[in-house]
Amino acid sequence: MAENRSNASPFSWRLPSIAALLAFVVFILLAVCQSDTALFAYLFLVGPILVLVSISLIAYIITGKGRPKRLTLLSTLAIIWVLTPILFLVDLKYHFAIRTTARWLVWSRDYKEKLLAQPASANGDLRHVEWDGWGWGGSDTVVFLVFDPTDSLSAAALNHQSGKYAGIPCAVPSVGRLESGWYTVVFYTDQNWGNCR
Repeated sequence: MAENRSNASPFSWRLPSIAALLAFVVFILLAVCQSDTALFAYLFLVGPILVLVSISLIAYIITGKGRPKRLTLLSTLAIIWVLTPILFLVDLKYHFAIRTTARWLVWSRDYKEKLLAQPASANGDLRHVEWDGWGWGGSDTVVFLVFDPTDSLSAAALNHQSGKYAGIPCAVPSVGRLESGWYTVVFYTDQNWGNCR
């Protein structure tokens, strides 16, 4: 009997660590994809997978096959159900900042090439390309990536004030700085670069 106890698997951090790592990887992948896709993925992909994994782990423990590793499996389950909602709530609160930073790290080179290939505007508008957007029912909010070689938008990005700025045709609620010369400009809902109200 003493021999049987010594063969029982001790607690291992390996599986809970893998679960935590996977939660962070999914969080980053969803932060980089389109806004509407991320919400859809959380609700209809990540959620059901979490439920299935949880049911499988609980069934494995209850049937007795997982009893020697019960503590490891229960801690994995706890990490899944604690970390995933925390990451989801962080994403809800800081979605735009996290998403913008992640996308800029991944795709800045492509966006820079695309934007710098544009000819200069005859009317003095800054070079721009659609960066992000969200909305529902025909009420869309659009964010543009703007190249401002003179950094004239730096004060607007620093002060976080809405207003009308040179090189942008509409008054905008928010300007954010990605790096020197590169900015995100959020337009009011139902407005975009060619449609000011």
